[in-house]
Amino acid sequence: MTMRMNIPIDPTLPSSSPDAYVEAMVKRAGTSFFWGMRRLEPARRRGVFAVYAFCRDVDDVADGDLPLDQKIELLAAWRDEVDRIFDGTATHPISRTIIETLKKFDLQRQDFIDVIDGMEMDAHPRVRIKDINELELYCDRVACAVGRLCVPIFGLKHEEGIELSRALGLALELTNILRDVTEDAGRDRVYLPADMLADAGAVGQGIEDVLTAPRLNDVCASLAKRAGNYFDQARVIAGAADPNAARPAIMMMEVYHRVYLRLLRRGWNNLDQDVGLSKFSKIIIAIRYGLFS
Repeated sequence: MTMRMNIPIDPTLPSSSPDAYVEAMVKRAGTSFFWGMRRLEPARRRGVFAVYAFCRDVDDVADGDLPLDQKIELLAAWRDEVDRIFDGTATHPISRTIIETLKKFDLQRQDFIDVIDGMEMDAHPRVRIKDINELELYCDRVACAVGRLCVPIFGLKHEEGIELSRALGLALELTNILRDVTEDAGRDRVYLPADMLADAGAVGQGIEDVLTAPRLNDVCASLAKRAGNYFDQARVIAGAADPNAARPAIMMMEVYHRVYLRLLRRGWNNLDQDVGLSKFSKIIIAIRYGLFS
């Protein structure tokens, strides 16, 4: 039987308890909403932190400097760890916190696996996306699946939570992709669909071919329109949901929608122009939606 690589435990994080380890990990990540999420009731806070820590850890594997074979091996180790989480035998601090969360909330094993599958797509030194179906599959894995893990913790009903996760996850990840076209290209990652780029006049799949495609603007505008439709869908779903349960999702939607509007105002001729919100702006949005109340 092949022995898997062990999932590292960060020695710089507290070892007093799984909760302390995970909370310190989330705080160190520097997310603008740490203090807002910290004000959730204990079980929901533990659950959100556990999901965030899991996603952070596998994302760090994908984006790290390890050789590809070691990245794949570590992601395989996380797949095995998910099995141990669901049979209650996992021992990693992040996993133990997820086990406690499973006792309270109906999280699905496949959603954890989907996140890992998405990170494996990103782990490769060169990323190309064939068409819109593959792009939406990627978005589902790295964004919608995270939403599916979070919505039961927030308290949304199952069906509306699934619908909101899909619409909002696609809106958010498409916004990320449009925001980071040149940054991603600098890492040999192109998430704009190859068939759309070919139609836009790209003569190949090299970075220069992509960035100098004669009608690159059309590709970005088309994806932006798609993202806008998903924002509209998400707003309708969230508006019909319990306002307290939907609040964290609405807050995230408002942050990304502001970035999306900045992208539309900037246009697609200067893809290097920063459109991100300041940490202060994000905190103001969190206050507005009651996460600091």
